[in-house]
Amino acid sequence: MSRLTGGPTMLAVDHRRLRRTIAEKPNWSLSLVPFLSTLCLDCIVKHFEETPIYEDLTLSQKDYVQERLPLSLPLSVTANLVDDGIYWRRSCEQRWDICDVSHYNHSWKRMFFERHLENILEHFIPETTSLKAVTDEIPLCEAYVRRLDISQMLPPIKENKGDAIDWLSETDSDAAHMEHYDFRSLLKQLSCLEEFHLTYRVKHCGMNFEWKMTEMAQRDCETLAMALQFCKTLKVVRLYESHIDDEKCKLLAKHLTAHPSLLELNLSHNVIEDKGAKAVSNLINSSKLEILNLSDNIIRDVGANAIAKALFNNRTLLSLNLRINRVTDNGGLAIAKALVRNRTLLHLHLGANLVTEPTAIMLSEVLVKNQTLKTINLSCNKLGVDGGKALGEAIVQNSCLTECDVRLTDIDEQSASVINQVVCTNRNASATNQVLFIHDSDFIIDEVIDSSKSDSITNEVIGSSKSDSITDEVIGTSIQNLEEEQEQGDEVQSQGDEVQPQGDEVQPQNEAPQEQDDVRNHLKHPLPKAVSNSLCGLFHFI
Repeated sequence: MSRLTGGPTMLAVDHRRLRRTIAEKPNWSLSLVPFLSTLCLDCIVKHFEETPIYEDLTLSQKDYVQERLPLSLPLSVTANLVDDGIYWRRSCEQRWDICDVSHYNHSWKRMFFERHLENILEHFIPETTSLKAVTDEIPLCEAYVRRLDISQMLPPIKENKGDAIDWLSETDSDAAHMEHYDFRSLLKQLSCLEEFHLTYRVKHCGMNFEWKMTEMAQRDCETLAMALQFCKTLKVVRLYESHIDDEKCKLLAKHLTAHPSLLELNLSHNVIEDKGAKAVSNLINSSKLEILNLSDNIIRDVGANAIAKALFNNRTLLSLNLRINRVTDNGGLAIAKALVRNRTLLHLHLGANLVTEPTAIMLSEVLVKNQTLKTINLSCNKLGVDGGKALGEAIVQNSCLTECDVRLTDIDEQSASVINQVVCTNRNASATNQVLFIHDSDFIIDEVIDSSKSDSITNEVIGSSKSDSITDEVIGTSIQNLEEEQEQGDEVQSQGDEVQPQGDEVQPQNEAPQEQDDVRNHLKHPLPKAVSNSLCGLFHFI
């Protein structure tokens, strides 16, 4: 019992040992406390939409921010501020299942904006979708879009009485409104666009399918031709599976004439006939076109003759594809005769036409004289046994042809074997020559670098010694200076002998004479013979 209170005796307790720090998080630890810089970066991420801070950050800090930025940010904030990196990779992988960045020059930002703009255009419905949906995105995309691959174009829609939605067709009373998106304003503003791929069709139309859905209207062709003419940076234009006929082809060729940068034109899988082929032949020699693809059309001999006439004096076209057309021996002979003169074309495709033995015999004469053609495809034509023999005899004398496809041409097995064997030999020789060329190029570059180094050394010596008089004057001045330094060193040394050195105070006075003695001793010793001969030759050159 306590004497004062009469209660039980209380033991003395140290209350400091009873104090506990209870964290709000059970896994809290002092080692998990973030750095102040990390807290600042988290704050930047949290308020990025209201106050975007990015350009003043370091590279590591930018990566940290890109990894944590929400993907729901508007493009008006991130498009021209956040550079290519983790953020755009996250954005692409969130929107699309297949993301092959190698098709976009390994740029995630380019992939995002190209596919984003393609998606807007493919789902644009005339008279329903607001034009602002496209025009607002152009300033954000224009610096990053190099290629557009648009796989569908939706026509206007109408509502039936039963509230069902159906696509308008040109058979309706309001066929005048059967127009798709107008590309003029878009292509004029895309200053970096180089490739444009377009197909007029409707995907996933279900039971509402009509053939008119796969057709480009005349008004569409007019606006598109003007849009292509405005875009001066275009190098590749591909308009396939769009039911382009002769009139539309002539309109496109007219506006593409004298285009400053067009290198490839693909009008395959359309309904172009001879008049359209004539218009394209005029385009061949009025532009810098290198690749022309007119496969799967309705081109006959008249169109083939027009193209052959253009090939006769052409110096730019490298590849011509006329497969799956209606060209007979008349057109085939014209093209073969043009290749006797032409020394530019590298690839010719005449597969699945109507050419026979006369064309094969004429092409065999071409293979003897023309050592420029690299590949030729004559498959699915009735060349016959005589045509195969002529090609086999001619190809033996050609060392440049690396591919000659003669499948399904009714030639005999022996001729086919000879053709395949010679082509394989040429291909292996071409690969070997390419490797040797690369090796020789590296050796030549090394020699040029070495010679440039030696020339720079010689120029430095010549610049420092322009004449013999200047050289003698410089050498005489240097010797005189050395003699004066030697006399001063002797005086200092004599004074040092009279006055007894005290500690370390006189040590710095002896350093200069010692260095001068080393220089004098070096001058007294003769130079090595090889060095002296080199100097004599150099002074003689000067």
